[in-house]
Amino acid sequence: MQTDASCCELPAQPVPSRPRAESAPERSVIADKLHAGTAEYRRACLALFLGGFATFSLLYNLQPLMPLLAHSFGLSPALASGAVSAATIALAVALIPAAILADRIGRKPVMVGALSLSTVFTLVGAFAGDFHSLLVSRALLGLTLAGLPAVAMAYLSEEFAPTSLARAMGLYISGNALGGLCGRFLAALIAEHADWRVALVCLAASSTLTTLLFWRLLPPSRHFQPIQVAVADVLGNARKTFADGGLRLLFAMGFLLMGCFTSLYNYLGFRLVAPPFSLSPAQIGMVFLLYLVGIVASNLGARLVDRFGRVVTLRAMVALMLAGLAMSVAPQLPVLVVGVGIFTFGFFAGHSVAASWVGRRPAPARALAAAIYLCCYYVGASLIGTLSGLAWQFDGWIGVAGCLGGGLLVAALIVWRLGRVS
Repeated sequence: MQTDASCCELPAQPVPSRPRAESAPERSVIADKLHAGTAEYRRACLALFLGGFATFSLLYNLQPLMPLLAHSFGLSPALASGAVSAATIALAVALIPAAILADRIGRKPVMVGALSLSTVFTLVGAFAGDFHSLLVSRALLGLTLAGLPAVAMAYLSEEFAPTSLARAMGLYISGNALGGLCGRFLAALIAEHADWRVALVCLAASSTLTTLLFWRLLPPSRHFQPIQVAVADVLGNARKTFADGGLRLLFAMGFLLMGCFTSLYNYLGFRLVAPPFSLSPAQIGMVFLLYLVGIVASNLGARLVDRFGRVVTLRAMVALMLAGLAMSVAPQLPVLVVGVGIFTFGFFAGHSVAASWVGRRPAPARALAAAIYLCCYYVGASLIGTLSGLAWQFDGWIGVAGCLGGGLLVAALIVWRLGRVS
């Protein structure tokens, strides 16, 4: 059974060989990295968990409130989704510039600055006078927030020992899951008893505390070397990065996984607020507690890779997303909720596998490769997340499910292809 797409075919008559011995400098570098079980490793993991928490909390807190925004500003569901898409597309645009800046001034300063400024723009959005002003504040939030996801993967790859990287990546992504859960749930709960503006003020206050903890806990980079980056160098490295067939497929996988995931949650609120469910904002927020599944899935993904390999694990997660999507069409609320939970599990575990795979593949500029992956990831959230709103207008939830099902079938083909890329 083939368990890893990075494996090469064995020769007809394999010849036993000893593994290459590590040189003394290599052993010294590895020993200096963060290893599982050490106090510094735990502090770094907690800091990155909090960074991931803040990223998704700030980015997606308005998602369950889109029906309220549509009602308040007289918008269609597709236009209301701009409250999320404006932030994600701006974030996607800023990822590579943020990675370049981090190559010059360091990983930690960029990540701390990103969290600080995005907290400010969350507060600004709370006082927006109209939907256009809200979109501007959300776009500015996305531009500044880009500094954390663009750099976090590079920090992980540079500072953590290879044997501890997958687990640390899983914890970082579980922070994304918990942040997305808390941001959505608290926003919905507060909006029901006050309004969405008060919800944003409260979440900005929470983000301030998270930012301070991140700054205090995250160890400084030990293996970062500042470099002066020219535009020509970036373009050259980008060409070399896209020359890697495996990376191209992983970029496409990130685009599709995140696009389908964001779309499902974008329009889930519109389905649940309408008959036969007719749920309140707080009740819809309770459904978003399914993000807890993502915390388990992100960490379990690394263990599944260790046991079954990347390709088998990724294939299984795409299949789970398809199964969960099919169940979400059911008119019974319990079946729908279970289906969304299965879909959520498949997404977070699949994203954890794909993201760590990007970090493990050789690349001329690792931070750039990570930034391109995340750029595709958030462009997928913006484009598929908005365009699937047209499917909603055409045929409601059935239209959305059909659109996302097509995207996941393409993702399944990509996984099949990844199994043949060395």
